[in-house]
Amino acid sequence: MRLGVNVPNFGPGTDPGVLLRWARLVESLGFDLLMVSDHVVVTPDVAEQYPPPFFEPFTTLAWLAGVTERVRLGTTVLIAPYRHPLLVARMAANLDRISGGRLVLGVGVGWARQEFAALGAPFHRRGELTDDLVTTLRAAWDDRDDYGEGRIPIWIGGNSDAGIRRAVRLGDAWHPLRTTLPWLEEAVGRMRAMAGEEGRPVPGLAPRIALRLTDSPVTSPGRLAGEGTADQVLDDLHRLRRLGAGTVVLDPFDGDPRETCHPEIAWRRLATVHAAWTGALRHSRTETT
Repeated sequence: MRLGVNVPNFGPGTDPGVLLRWARLVESLGFDLLMVSDHVVVTPDVAEQYPPPFFEPFTTLAWLAGVTERVRLGTTVLIAPYRHPLLVARMAANLDRISGGRLVLGVGVGWARQEFAALGAPFHRRGELTDDLVTTLRAAWDDRDDYGEGRIPIWIGGNSDAGIRRAVRLGDAWHPLRTTLPWLEEAVGRMRAMAGEEGRPVPGLAPRIALRLTDSPVTSPGRLAGEGTADQVLDDLHRLRRLGAGTVVLDPFDGDPRETCHPEIAWRRLATVHAAWTGALRHSRTETT
């Protein structure tokens, strides 16, 4: 199981220099994947959670591709109804080729009604438009002379049953966001049942979990995966591995935009968890040899 990081590409402390430092740190620590989120118009409903400045994901990842060598680059998640599918097909394929085949395209239906209105996108058709996007991407990428031969992984975001079923029908992996572990374990069971009903293979599992380290254990029933002491987070990662996760994306942003002014706090947490995880894996391999 590989680890990734959701990097804040928004907020008062974010600028090109900070994004560069994020990218170099994520790669140097040994993480496998760097992901950023997506908004186009910072309407009031968006600004409550993701205040400006907001760095558009394709532009940002194209730049970061040039200053990194190994780490995969992705979206968590690109909001499917905001762009024409053929534009996304072109931008994603170009970014994948520029980066040497490192793109992971996470997509989702979106939630910000005011942003949908500002873009003239029909909120009530967002599920249908997301399905159309994924289908169009795959059809366009079949033209290898134009788009290249790389097969870009498509992760389907969304915690609803509709999102899970979309992952089964159209995705390479299901990409749930910030859940509790008991909920996720039950939802993976539903995903496997849906795959059986559809006669399709079970998609991969690539959850994005919180990363909030505490000095004492978090014992509340609603504890998110990735929340608590380092030992709790490490145990969560082991449980996710047993559940079949191929990649787990750590999300160190806890909801306060002022956090973006002090990224060093998140960097220390990421370093702590990555060191603990790689140490645990080395210990496990030693015990089995």
